[in-house]
Amino acid sequence: MTQHAPEFDDLPPEDLPPEVSAELDALARRYRRAGGVGMQVLGMIGGQAENLLDKLPRDITRRLDRATELALTTANRAAHQSRDVVGDQPDWLNRAMTTAMGAAGGFGGLPSALAELPVTTTVLLRAIQGVAAEHGFDPAEENVQFDCIQVFAAAGPLGRNEGADMAFLTSRVAITGTTVQSLITRVAPRLAQVLGQKLAAQTVPVLGAMAGAATNFAYTSYYQEIAHVHFGLRRLAIESDIAQPRLVEGLRARVTAKPIRKS
Repeated sequence: MTQHAPEFDDLPPEDLPPEVSAELDALARRYRRAGGVGMQVLGMIGGQAENLLDKLPRDITRRLDRATELALTTANRAAHQSRDVVGDQPDWLNRAMTTAMGAAGGFGGLPSALAELPVTTTVLLRAIQGVAAEHGFDPAEENVQFDCIQVFAAAGPLGRNEGADMAFLTSRVAITGTTVQSLITRVAPRLAQVLGQKLAAQTVPVLGAMAGAATNFAYTSYYQEIAHVHFGLRRLAIESDIAQPRLVEGLRARVTAKPIRKS
């Protein structure tokens, strides 16, 4: 395993090498941009993320953890197998596909939204795998599949995290035959809350199909951006020989600082 250069690991965020700082600036802009569309969705439906789950029937919320775990397990298998049949698609096409599915799911209310959930989860995971490949990682490798699922541990597009929710970027466990499934079990409750917000938004009276399309667009945009941050950091750690937790601290410092202007 490559040894990280201690002189870089010990540097404060502002003293990292210029090329590393520039990469972190770009990743910070992506991280901030990730939740922007989600906030627009909340504005459209006139709600707040923390109140959306209260709109779901109690029997649905009770079953959501298990349904999400099943959807994520199915998505992991289907997304990986589909790579042998269909190549990776551009980010805009993935957003278009999930937006159309969200509209269809929202049109029929909660039953159709629930039916659409595993399909959308599969497309989202496949999009995340595509981002991994774009950054030079092989989605066929189990550790990369682990990282793809780990992206779903992020806060979600309807939550405001501003740098406080970056633990998923540094989580690592030993890769074994049961690691991916155990990770799915751990990630599912967090993802269930995030997807529960989506389901609730899709059932907003009158808006139905529009809310379904908007939430799916927001979710796809969010997870694609977060995937770029996640795998961008992994690639940067390898190329710069700086430990990833050190880079995450640099990213957090940038995200929580004053807004970053585009160059």
